[in-house]
Amino acid sequence: MDNQYPVYTLHSECQDCYKCVRGCPVKAIRIDGGRASVISDSCIACGQCISLCPRNAKQVRNDSAVVYDLISSGVPVVASLAPSWRGSFSCSSSQMISSLKELGFHAVSETALGAQEVSMGTLELMRSEPARLWISSACPAVVDYLKKYKPRLVSSLVPLASPAATHGHMLKEHYGQNACVVFIGPCSAKKGESDLYPDNIDTAIGFNELDNMFRKAGINPDTRESGNGTFEPSDAFEGALYPLEGGMSETMLKAGAGGEAVMITVSTIPMIREMLDGMDGDSLSKPVFIEALACQGGCMAGPCTISRENGLQSVLKVRDHVRERSGIPMRASTVVSRKFFPTSVQLEEPSAVQIRQAMLRIGKKSVDDELNCGGCGYNTCRELAKALVRGNAEAQMCISYMRRIAARKAGAVFNCMPSGILMVDSTLKILETNKSFVRMFAPDLLEGFDEDPGCLTGGVLDKILPCGSLFESVLETGKDLHKEHYPMNRGLYEISIFSIEANQLVGAVIADVTESEMHRDQIAKKAHSVIAKNMAIVQDIACRLGEHMVETELLLTSIAEGYDPELDTDERGESDDAHGFLNGLGRLYE
Repeated sequence: MDNQYPVYTLHSECQDCYKCVRGCPVKAIRIDGGRASVISDSCIACGQCISLCPRNAKQVRNDSAVVYDLISSGVPVVASLAPSWRGSFSCSSSQMISSLKELGFHAVSETALGAQEVSMGTLELMRSEPARLWISSACPAVVDYLKKYKPRLVSSLVPLASPAATHGHMLKEHYGQNACVVFIGPCSAKKGESDLYPDNIDTAIGFNELDNMFRKAGINPDTRESGNGTFEPSDAFEGALYPLEGGMSETMLKAGAGGEAVMITVSTIPMIREMLDGMDGDSLSKPVFIEALACQGGCMAGPCTISRENGLQSVLKVRDHVRERSGIPMRASTVVSRKFFPTSVQLEEPSAVQIRQAMLRIGKKSVDDELNCGGCGYNTCRELAKALVRGNAEAQMCISYMRRIAARKAGAVFNCMPSGILMVDSTLKILETNKSFVRMFAPDLLEGFDEDPGCLTGGVLDKILPCGSLFESVLETGKDLHKEHYPMNRGLYEISIFSIEANQLVGAVIADVTESEMHRDQIAKKAHSVIAKNMAIVQDIACRLGEHMVETELLLTSIAEGYDPELDTDERGESDDAHGFLNGLGRLYE
């Protein structure tokens, strides 16, 4: 963040909406990483970007700390109060004066005093050189615009300091050269002027900064008791019309301008550009005075105002407090001459090859691709291409190009998914499908899908899928639905149906699980077969073991009976032999 220049960007708040680019009359904005920065060398500090920014990312440099330092230094600090203050504050003059003095200002004076001197000085110059073009130098943003972008017309600027600078000169003459002057007004460009001419204006703050200073000090001008405070060194008169559109011309007419002189008022830089394009000030046969203002409606609409009332009420409040005087002097008592010199902004003009390459970066291959929609902030695609070459823009700023890229990426993912994807509306008409869906349920259309991805669009769902009731359920309830092994079209499918827009749009992801389920059945059957065989073997082994045990038991029983004591001697001899055999058999198994 560069807060040395009067206008800067809070990058943390910038949301890459390009509204500042769109509104900047000189395109003094550079986009980098989606964030907008002010190009100080090209900027004229008109403050249009400040008024337009929806996130308040564009800021005016806060100079209230400089004011506190000046006040604490002990030197007399005088406030030069712009007459447009009545549109931002509801208090009376005495309440405002006493509030400013409580902040620490030594005195409060009306900038309109300097405006009156500028009007009279301009009339004197017009009388001395009648047949030429005169462009007012009261608005510092207009002066910077001509110096940077219309250097040919710098010589047509009225060679006088602005009302604020003229007033600062007057105050330093009145209070002494050691006095400090603080301009308080609605203008961001006045900060640049005070930087450029510190001998006349020590610093400049906006009405918004003054309001914050009041709040910080616990001062409420609206509720203060009205005192006897007055503007010094005197009250202003018709100069208080300056903040209104046409106000300067009106003061000059009151001072005697007229005759052959043509008085024209034009507001906003685009209108000034249009009016002055191709203008040759040396070829005029009569004096033409252009009151040029950067803000639409005049200074009342400056970027540092506080919006408390509508435009008409603010204008009427200013007019109601304009004091008339019986006679306006023919000559200015204070004249602060100013020479203006061109400081042209040198913009490198890209070559045709560079422009063509830049156009290709945003997908513009032919004239037919150039939408000139202005979404990027530039009026035409070619202006954006030039900004790309100069490094002030990014390809991502082209909304139509980014939309096409996003659609291609989404389409690539959409059609590469192995599952079928389907979207239907509330009447169950197909809105979109992917290639896998067509392969599953409309294979006869698969061959021409690449040429016509919307081959099923508009079709009725029930004619393709016999599960319309599932979709109707999701449309009615808004609840997602999942079905596993759903039988359909002689196959099994896993279906997930979800609501995209309640009661209006439903999507589905469908996977064919027929083969995987058949494979699982085959495995299960083989497993059952193996288990059955194992059981048969086990049973056979058990049977054989049982038969063997029975035979063994019968044999041993017969042997034991042969050695029974109740048998005869012959039989006993045989029994002893058998008994010895059994003992030997027992030792064998021990």
